[in-house]
Parts: sequence; structure tokens; C-alpha cells
Amino acid sequence: MNADLSDAEWFKSSYSGGGNDCVEIAHLDHGMVGVRDSKNTGGPALIFTPNEWDAFLRGAKDGEFNRP
Repeated sequence: MNADLSDAEWFKSSYSGGGNDCVEIAHLDHGMVGVRDSKNTGGPALIFTPNEWDAFLRGAKDGEFNRP
């Protein structure tokens, strides 16, 4: 999926500590969410639909991605 990210306002979690070893997200048009590596701000970004983003957040909160 291609999206125009030139005007995106990227931010990090307040828990990131302000370093550059983080991911950043941006809320995009139509409820889409962009995710990128803070060390490579000019590089590629993942774009999630609203349903995909909601499913990811639910999974993270429920421990779905915890290591065994």
C-alpha cells in the first residue's frame, strides 16, 4: 500500500526515553497508521488499516506477542 507520508507527524512513545532505537507512528488519513524505524526516518514505513492497527494493539495488550 502506498501512502503520501510527506506531511505525516511522527511521534514516539513517551516510554521510549528519547533515544533513536524506537519505532515511530503517525496517524494518517482515513484512520490509517504508519510505523517506521526512528533510526531510518527516510526509509520505508509500514502502513496499517484501522482494523489491522486495532488487532495489533489488542494482541499486544493481551500478551499475544510475548516470548514463550
